[in-house]
Amino acid sequence: MNSEAHISKEVVVAELTLAIGQLLRRLRAEASPSALNLSQTSALARLGESGGMTTADLARAESMKPQSMGSILTGLEQEGLVQRHPHPTDGRQVLFSLTAEGIEARRKRSTAKQEWLLAAVAKLDTAEHQTLISAAALIKRLGDS
Repeated sequence: MNSEAHISKEVVVAELTLAIGQLLRRLRAEASPSALNLSQTSALARLGESGGMTTADLARAESMKPQSMGSILTGLEQEGLVQRHPHPTDGRQVLFSLTAEGIEARRKRSTAKQEWLLAAVAKLDTAEHQTLISAAALIKRLGDS
């Protein structure tokens, strides 16, 4: 019996958490030439996926206070990445959506992440590629469970 069979589940979880966290931090660093912070990036992604949203709806979706989201949206608006629109059914509310610049910033971020990851994977050998494919399948299964 090999020694790998004796690795505890706790060690596996700790190593997986560390590795995924390190990869995500590196991807964020490689993809953030505009130096947007994580909250700003997340708000842009949510607006890109969901379309126009109110500050309160966006804050709920991102699990934060509306005041905090308001500050994030103000900064993104000043950068020209989001814009305000009147709510179609409630004149008291405002919807925020991505501008053309906001859409382009998301595209550039995604491209930068993809290019860095492609370059990193290109440095691996064939056996490592296969290991990575197997690991990705296992990580997907964990995410679906």
